[in-house]
Amino acid sequence: MEAAGRAQAARDRVPRIDPYGFERPEDFDYAAYEEFFSTYLVILTRRAIKWSKLLKGGGGVQRSMTVKRYIRKGVPLEHRARVWMGVSGAQARMDRNPGYYQRLLQGERSASLEEAIRTDMNRTFPDNVRFRKDAEPCLQGPLYNVLLAYGHHNHGVGYCQGMNFIAGYLILVTKSEEEAFWLLDALVGRILPADYYSPSMLGLKTDQEVLGELVRTKLPAVAALMHSHGVLWTLVASRWFICLFVDVLPVETVLRVWDCLFSEGSKIIFRVALTLLKHHQASILEATSVPDLCEKFKEITRGRFVTECHSFMQRIFLEPGSLSRASIARLRERCRARLLAQG
Repeated sequence: MEAAGRAQAARDRVPRIDPYGFERPEDFDYAAYEEFFSTYLVILTRRAIKWSKLLKGGGGVQRSMTVKRYIRKGVPLEHRARVWMGVSGAQARMDRNPGYYQRLLQGERSASLEEAIRTDMNRTFPDNVRFRKDAEPCLQGPLYNVLLAYGHHNHGVGYCQGMNFIAGYLILVTKSEEEAFWLLDALVGRILPADYYSPSMLGLKTDQEVLGELVRTKLPAVAALMHSHGVLWTLVASRWFICLFVDVLPVETVLRVWDCLFSEGSKIIFRVALTLLKHHQASILEATSVPDLCEKFKEITRGRFVTECHSFMQRIFLEPGSLSRASIARLRERCRARLLAQG
């Protein structure tokens, strides 16, 4: 009874809608969240003071070892857009191309592109009050504009499912269509490998194969179990890559992952994936069937381990061990060649 009372008290104190507009799910653990956030708030306050000192005087954010270290420890929400814009190169591109975003929106229209984007509008974050049609202001309009502008900017990609969730998060953080557009350009055009969101999605399929290779090396028992059941990584982890963990991990954890993604590049995706698998290896190995295995992969993205984003981010730089940019590049080359050979 006492535990139930504490849980109810926490439920009364923690808002049902989070700071980003997402409704908390029915099974949300309010007590565990309140316990975590009371300590995390102290960390956030300390980080905010340090960031304010680092960023005083305005100007852009330049890459440095200090900035990299600060980013790994977390970027306060009020500084996040500025930091992402700086370290990703998006700010520099926007500054070099004044008015470009508006010209994309005012240019020649593609009916097929518009239809593809419009189809996904109501499917984007149905659990977020700011993306609902009756919201004031409704973020569906800015989201549509960012995706349309990007489709005109990058004809090779156009619009691909998954991009709506990424652009939606960028809008929530930046509160600026133009900044969200340039950050989407940084992600799709430079940070992620080529062909991630092309019609063939070769880059995305390649990275799923790379994860398989890394698991075979670092977690051979998990790889053997997957192989014995004939389960491909596309079945259990495709959403990790397509949405960059959006709607997979808790919001604050995704944003902490993205802090490092914009700063250090796409190998962060593998660090997150390997940390999830390594930490939950014993549970995964209990799976005795394909449905069981799929359920395990859903379970490992929930609960206290991923909600406590600060300790989770510390673990992603420890648990997977060495993961150099050069080794990832070699694996990508090998896996890409194999996929092309398979046709």
